[in-house]
Amino acid sequence: MADRLVIENCAVATVDADGTEHATGHVVVSGSLIEAVGPGPAPDGLTGVARRIDAAGHLATPGLVNTHHHFYQWLTRGLAQDHNLFDWLVSLYPVWARIDEDMVHTAARASLAMMARGGVTTAMDHHYIHPRGSGDLLAAEIRAARELGVRFTATRGSMDRGASQGGLPPDFAVETTEQALLATEAAIDTHHDPAFGAMLRIAAAPCSPFTASPELMRRSAELARRKGVRLHTHGSETVEEEKYCRELFGMGPTDYFESTGWLGEDVWMAHCVHLSDRDIAAFARTGTGVAHCPSSNARLAAGIARVPDLLAAGVPVGLGVDGTASNEAGELHTELRNALLVQRLGPHREHALTTRAALRLGTIGGARVLGREREIGSLEPGKLADLVLWRLDGLGHSSIDDPVAALVLGPAAPVTLGLVNGRPVVEDGRLVTAEEDEIARAARAEAQRLATLAGLAS
Repeated sequence: MADRLVIENCAVATVDADGTEHATGHVVVSGSLIEAVGPGPAPDGLTGVARRIDAAGHLATPGLVNTHHHFYQWLTRGLAQDHNLFDWLVSLYPVWARIDEDMVHTAARASLAMMARGGVTTAMDHHYIHPRGSGDLLAAEIRAARELGVRFTATRGSMDRGASQGGLPPDFAVETTEQALLATEAAIDTHHDPAFGAMLRIAAAPCSPFTASPELMRRSAELARRKGVRLHTHGSETVEEEKYCRELFGMGPTDYFESTGWLGEDVWMAHCVHLSDRDIAAFARTGTGVAHCPSSNARLAAGIARVPDLLAAGVPVGLGVDGTASNEAGELHTELRNALLVQRLGPHREHALTTRAALRLGTIGGARVLGREREIGSLEPGKLADLVLWRLDGLGHSSIDDPVAALVLGPAAPVTLGLVNGRPVVEDGRLVTAEEDEIARAARAEAQRLATLAGLAS
């Protein structure tokens, strides 16, 4: 029997189909898998126990699953502070067009480190900007995730509509349709691992309706399905996007996506803020998933997504940090709280989301969106040992009796232990797979280099 890790005396929120919770319970990990979860102490007679943790004062949950991000934006945090999405993109695309492989590797390490330290065990990134001569940017991200030990879904993004064709990015930051498709296929062939427990998956991900042509959208969907990988893009983020799609395509975003093959159980879209009842019904009918990014939507004044209505219709919904140029915190556990609070400002008010519903969004909801709900997202025997121990007996949480409420409504809880495949990635609030101070120094240096190249340095 593989070496066992036994965690005892903690509250446990399994986030299984029944929402099972234990006020005092245990989790037993054997190798990379969860072996047992239950109330009270671990079973007697366990052999091969390599480590036993008395986790009194803690809550054990599944590791958080991030479903939308742009790692490279770590280097442009704090810019364009008072812009809506389109103005923000126009302001920042000329800066982002200067990125290179070293910058992206450094930004990915910083983005992953911040998320892992805050309880993320499965990360995702949507990298769609590939300036000419910038190197292999997707490989730089993959290398960073491997170094930090975080499970990773890397989406090979693309844009083929530059400024001269009515798109937003500079022409030298986009690819031709053929270049994008060939590079996406090469990324899948080189990196995608479909096996149970895979640490790396690849998805096809044209950026958005206003940066990717209908041909790129259609052919990317065909490529992804031929290769057996998932599809990701931005959708229905702003009212301006709705207007743009109607002017350019003669239909709204959801109808446009369906016309190009972009609705289905293998598809998930970021944001989906402006959906009609008919749109939601189409997502539910086709099983299309949503990456909900409450902080970014608020930062860019995009609006409040109809999350309660999506959930009621059976649409898969997870949480996303989004790029840290529109969510400078760069953490997913704060999105649990923000998702709940922002939704309660909407039409459903106090009935919009519960604390348990918010936790589900960040765990099993995200796993479902990424197509990995049989492997991660809940604490159940046979699933991968991706879990987090949150410390709740400190000043910020000790007087909240309900541990899930403490985690969701309280301040950011310290992570005492974060496991991926049963291996520690975080212990006592610090990364164990990388040096945080070195990552911070490198990120600052690369951010300053990018600012200089883009003419922003003072």
